[in-house]
Amino acid sequence: MSPNSEKPWAVEEVAASIIGGAPASGSESPVPFFHMLQRLKTTKREGWRRFGVDQGESIADHMYRMSLITMFAPPSLSSRLNIPHCTKMALVHDMAEALVGDITPMDGVSKPEKSRRESTTMDYFVNGLLGNVNGGMTGKEIKAIWQEYEDSVTLESQFVHDVDKIELILQMFEYEKSKQGKLDLGEFTWVATKIMMPEVKAWSDAVMKERDEFWKANGGVHTDFSNEGDETKSEKRETHVANLNEYYGKDGENRS
Repeated sequence: MSPNSEKPWAVEEVAASIIGGAPASGSESPVPFFHMLQRLKTTKREGWRRFGVDQGESIADHMYRMSLITMFAPPSLSSRLNIPHCTKMALVHDMAEALVGDITPMDGVSKPEKSRRESTTMDYFVNGLLGNVNGGMTGKEIKAIWQEYEDSVTLESQFVHDVDKIELILQMFEYEKSKQGKLDLGEFTWVATKIMMPEVKAWSDAVMKERDEFWKANGGVHTDFSNEGDETKSEKRETHVANLNEYYGKDGENRS
């Protein structure tokens, strides 16, 4: 079902539409849930498709690199963080997209509606697919970690939000390099302004510097929405930033 469909979105209907049928609910085995996770491997991250990257990363690709990035928190951060917990959070934070799909700020779905779909889907996983697995405890742990990320109150969740953004910035630049300077994904650079922790900001700054050097070497004009002084496509920037603010928050608020 498309994000703009007028019919109210229902997780049961989406699950029922899976080719071959929805994984069985109520099982004491986690195998049906394992089958559901396959959809994270095959569902693409949608933001890149608008720029012609049709065979891009999957949701699982994104979460896997995030999980590894969490392990590289420098001592100034790792001494204050539960790193294994952060790694788990990176691995589950987009789990609902197995059925919801990757809704982007450009899809016309409000933040509250996106949150409703994702929360409903997590409940479907926890109560339906995992309710009888290990007494339901594993499913409840997954839902609690997911909710912690959504609430973005703990230091761990705020770190993982920043990791989510640096992973996007890395992927953005990697797609630009793969197209040898013929693809400008500068719209995504705005996300760099929402990174809050200095340690992650340092990683982001390094990628952005590398990107600037790449574009200079290739003689191309590129967009940088992270730079307020960049007047390139200023009207487009204003519209794009307005859309992103609903998803990522204003003035440094982490709500991705």
